[in-house]
Amino acid sequence: MSEKIYAFTPVFVKLLKGPVEYLEKSNWEKLLQYKTELTAFLQQLGLALVLDEQDGYAYIKHNTAEEDTTSVSWVQRRSLTYDESVLLVLLRDMMAEFEVGEATHRELVKKRREIKEYAELFFRENASRVKMLKDIDRLIDRAEENGFLEQAENHDVADEQKFRIRKIIKARVDSEILEDFKNQLTAHAAKRIQHG
Repeated sequence: MSEKIYAFTPVFVKLLKGPVEYLEKSNWEKLLQYKTELTAFLQQLGLALVLDEQDGYAYIKHNTAEEDTTSVSWVQRRSLTYDESVLLVLLRDMMAEFEVGEATHRELVKKRREIKEYAELFFRENASRVKMLKDIDRLIDRAEENGFLEQAENHDVADEQKFRIRKIIKARVDSEILEDFKNQLTAHAAKRIQHG
């Protein structure tokens, strides 16, 4: 007796590990081809497929109705610190500016130095600027570990490393969260200037 293996199984396994992007051509094509069957299969497991064809990413999440303490957790959840969340919002803001501008490329790629310069405006200077920049470096590394940044080009000089800001960040930080957080950061920055 042969066991039936679903044609979408490789994509399902990939989705369990994390988001799938359009850049992963064969997985992306298979995902689009079998999205109806995959959606039905995931529903049986208490999961939902989130597919953004325009931005080119997909991931699975728990159906909120199924999310109680006794249910099995299929999807890895990551909680972020406040500073990690701030950096995520700043990266999302960079993406929003990129998408509004005259972008000739679909992907946003920034050097570590550029991300640090942008983030530096929003992080309170600690005892020293050197320590603050090291802290931002650590946050950039965490964003890469969490799958929001992907190293596009390595460089001998760390600050010249290039990172692709992955569009999956839009799923974590939607435009409403972005606007709210930016308003808070602007108000916080204004207070610092008044007291600084």
